[in-house]
Amino acid sequence: QVQLVESGGGLVQPGGSLRLSCAASGSIISIGTMGWYRQAPGKQRDLVATITRAGRTNSADSVKGRFTISRDNAKNTVYLQMNSLKPEDTAVYYCNAIVYAAGTAGHYNYWGQGTQVTVSS
Repeated sequence: QVQLVESGGGLVQPGGSLRLSCAASGSIISIGTMGWYRQAPGKQRDLVATITRAGRTNSADSVKGRFTISRDNAKNTVYLQMNSLKPEDTAVYYCNAIVYAAGTAGHYNYWGQGTQVTVSS
């Protein structure tokens, strides 16, 4: 059993900053790529940023230069530092991880429960 627990969401004014965290727990043997996705009301879930175990990152064009993804492999945790937030960044942010857990046949895709980020004055 693997759980991803997000924290750090909330209400922030345009131009402000937030830092999201996502900690993976359970019978984890290894974690591959971790990432953040977001879903605004009435829209599909979109990629925000991903990071490999080695630290290679990829991010959506809409957040380049404003959001930074990082991870702490020792803590099984991924972070998303969000600066210069805009109203269009308002969404539920979901953590994602590719995890090899004990008792399974290989790496599987896991999701967190989501955390709301609202950017509004």
